[in-house]
Amino acid sequence: MPPWLPRAMVVALALLACFQLADWAFHRLVGLLIDVLIAFFLALAVEPAVARLAARGMRRGLATGLVLLAVAVAVAGFFTLLGSMLADQITTIVENFPAYVDTVIGWVNRTFHTDFSRVEIQRSVLHSDWLQKYVKSSAGGVLDLSATVLGGLFQLLTVVLFAFYLAADGPRLRRALCSVLPPDRQAEVLRAWELAVAKTGGYLYSRALMALISGVAHYVLLVILGVPYAPALAIWVGFVSQFIPTVGTYLAGALPMLIAFTVDPWYAVWVLAFVVIYQQFENYVLQPRITARTVDIHPAVAFGSVIAGTALLGAVGALIAIPATATLQGFLGAYVKRYEVTHDPRVHGGRDDDGPRLSLLARLFRALRER
Repeated sequence: MPPWLPRAMVVALALLACFQLADWAFHRLVGLLIDVLIAFFLALAVEPAVARLAARGMRRGLATGLVLLAVAVAVAGFFTLLGSMLADQITTIVENFPAYVDTVIGWVNRTFHTDFSRVEIQRSVLHSDWLQKYVKSSAGGVLDLSATVLGGLFQLLTVVLFAFYLAADGPRLRRALCSVLPPDRQAEVLRAWELAVAKTGGYLYSRALMALISGVAHYVLLVILGVPYAPALAIWVGFVSQFIPTVGTYLAGALPMLIAFTVDPWYAVWVLAFVVIYQQFENYVLQPRITARTVDIHPAVAFGSVIAGTALLGAVGALIAIPATATLQGFLGAYVKRYEVTHDPRVHGGRDDDGPRLSLLARLFRALRER
């Protein structure tokens, strides 16, 4: 046996043990890492507002607390409005449920010449075996649901605390990070940090502005149609349509369509048509103008980044995919050398050397002037 072989075997086993330990620790801490990632982007989002308040003389910790409190109040108000709307709608459905059942039973009796009775159906359902089994199985599900809710609240508290510390101690964190790097690397890190703050803040600003415009537009439509809960539905459409990329508009429009259908089925058709038309207006007119200076990213790249983020981190990845991609694109853009593009119609989309391709009438006027 060579003399180096026992030592090599010990080193290999030690490396394998370290890899197994690191893999075990990573899978145990993946939830915490995702919480820290969410908190990091939340801290980047509130950084501009915190910096403005701190520049006016307010302590950075107090400024961070006020900004996070404002965000929490806005989110709580949104869910309160949505919850009250859903509670009222569920109450209305429960109160009118016997009338709905009588209508359905009457239609079945007239169509199929049967003799069903609502009282008999209720008695048979209440004494059925499958209902009793479902109630018994749901009793244990209540405890699971309670545990899930408590776990979600604890996770939310963890994210908020990490975001508070990251935003309040932002300068200290940057100093600690730069202290272990040479000066040239420090400039790159600080530039990447500023770029991430600008892109994340710009993304949220542009999305909030488009959410406001979308909410107002849908509110006007719902008021004209006489659909109930128009303010809550408008807030729902504005929030979901902008903060769930690409397909958020259609997902947000499902709830107003459902409420409109209870008023008049044709109203649901009108809401669907308005959602489709507004989505085209937003994609081709509104979004390019608003996001041109904040998150300048191609729609195809945005869609691909959302799919990749969802595949990696689920809903969290879908939310942070676009600002992360915009930050990476802006950071790499400073290090990619660009050259002047040759004048070729295949490159400029049919444009010649003089600029945009002229229409037939414009070319005729140019020929007359040249003569």
